[in-house]
Amino acid sequence: MKHEGLIAEEGLPFITPLALFTILSACVGHPVLAGLLFLLTFFVIWFFRNPDRVTPDNLKQVISPADGKVIRIEEVDCSGVIQGRFRKISIFMNVFNVHVNRIPYSGQIKKIHYHKGKFLSANLDKASEQNEKNSIVITTDDGRDIMAVQIAGLIARRIVCWIKEGMSVTKGERFGLIRFGSRVEVFLPSDSQVLVKVGDKVKAGETPIGGLS
Repeated sequence: MKHEGLIAEEGLPFITPLALFTILSACVGHPVLAGLLFLLTFFVIWFFRNPDRVTPDNLKQVISPADGKVIRIEEVDCSGVIQGRFRKISIFMNVFNVHVNRIPYSGQIKKIHYHKGKFLSANLDKASEQNEKNSIVITTDDGRDIMAVQIAGLIARRIVCWIKEGMSVTKGERFGLIRFGSRVEVFLPSDSQVLVKVGDKVKAGETPIGGLS
């Protein structure tokens, strides 16, 4: 599982027709339309950018799975995909953020659970429960569970996940994306240290957001 291209391949079905229409509009003498299509094509290419990241090598640190802004930190009791009390960190990605998601901590994929749902604005708290989402449970080498949840937003209508249950994954590895704006949540064991605060900007694969005990 590589997905290391400068542009995420999931963007090609959007980029290719836009580029062709841009060229066609220019060739038939519609410069204004061609200019607008060029700007739209550039934005879509930029949206699906897939930059390299340097992941810190601190073994106990949990790394942000998404670019964006921390909008909520809370302790929650879970009884669904995972069981018990966890510290939840919610990260909102706007349309200007990189949307390729990365593994927050090394381990084995214990479970992946996709849930159909609504497409409310991802910065709303109720989006966490009601929106389309994909939950990924990672079991660490010492048997603890960490969960990352991809949540679709108002514009996003497609969650992409490149990993499967049973796979071994490495912190900072790319594992999927959400098209056009969304939210990612991380659930850490209750005794974990939280290293960010509400309002902080974070980068996928680079910013430490928590530390395991």
